[in-house]
Amino acid sequence: MGSLNFVKLLENSINEPGLGWTLCFIGEDQSSKLAELTQELRGEFSATGDGKEILSGFSYWGIGPTIAWDRACNDRFYLVMKESIESFRYRWHQIHFNNIKDRQYHYVSLGVGTGEKDQHILSLLINVNPDLLYFPVDMSSEMLRLGVQQATRGSQLQGSHVLPIQVDFSIERNVNELRKLLDRVINNSPVLFSLLGNTLANFQQDTELLQTISKLMRPEDRLLLEVATTEELSDEAAQNAAKEYAKTKSFKEFVTSALLQNTDLHLDLNSVFFEGTVEADRGILIKILYRNLTKNKIEVMLPDRSVMNFEDQDTIRLYLSRKYASNGIQKTISDCNLVLVDRLHTVLEPRLKNGFGMDLILIAPDSSGINNNPSVANDIWSKR
Repeated sequence: MGSLNFVKLLENSINEPGLGWTLCFIGEDQSSKLAELTQELRGEFSATGDGKEILSGFSYWGIGPTIAWDRACNDRFYLVMKESIESFRYRWHQIHFNNIKDRQYHYVSLGVGTGEKDQHILSLLINVNPDLLYFPVDMSSEMLRLGVQQATRGSQLQGSHVLPIQVDFSIERNVNELRKLLDRVINNSPVLFSLLGNTLANFQQDTELLQTISKLMRPEDRLLLEVATTEELSDEAAQNAAKEYAKTKSFKEFVTSALLQNTDLHLDLNSVFFEGTVEADRGILIKILYRNLTKNKIEVMLPDRSVMNFEDQDTIRLYLSRKYASNGIQKTISDCNLVLVDRLHTVLEPRLKNGFGMDLILIAPDSSGINNNPSVANDIWSKR
């Protein structure tokens, strides 16, 4: 009886308005993550960003990068991000109305970000499922705190129904443990997973990431995937994609924030370079590099107080992104034994006529029984 009373008291405390408390599942040893970051910064010399690197996830890891990302997302001069966030509500409402408006889903957000998009998703899901549980998942506990506050602002969701999980979801064993946790908490109830904000594109092995995430899904579950797109695969389009990122100072400050937080390197934003290349039949790959232009070797102290020799013209890859061609993302989805359910394409900055946009895609496991006839899939992909 005592333990039951404690659980009830704890739930009441979390639900108390105005306190802002959340319980968080810490799924990883943070010292191990710091060691991983340090090891990647010790990479070989490379003038093309293929040696030293900051892996996806670490770009957002810690309070400094979290604040920098929030600032970039709220920068009115970062037009692509502004349009992506502002257009999401319409795109999500269309997908929801066409496919899942009558289903009672719980919600798992993989990479919560700043929370605006989750806020729109929750506002519709909770109307259908008042008992909805919200599982925001992120490698950064600071990003979880920021994202959850925004996602639940003005929501009917009780604090005890918000269960943040700090874990790196790109690691298969973490995904397996997350699935076990979901099975214990929600049993056989269906889940809507999401991977928004073109997060898939930030991983070198993006198909492998989607395959890992697919292990979370049972036949009745769905995945809401958002990716940046391009209608043209050319050197000119690749250079335009790189310039799109390069023209916003707050984004440069964000991509260098992990270096600022974890090293003693004196940063110069003029040393940040944006390089776009075509990935044959897949899309446009954008590498964001920090290049040593001092003509001297720089000794950089790493988190373990060891010294990394940063030679002249050496680079640190700060960030990776992509804009996918339609057939490129379609093949990635099918290679992961996933089935396209619906897709909504939105052109961003149409006045520029650069062919860049965003796709919001609803996906199901191949075992879900949804018709995977190629002609049906091609018809969905052709929608504009």
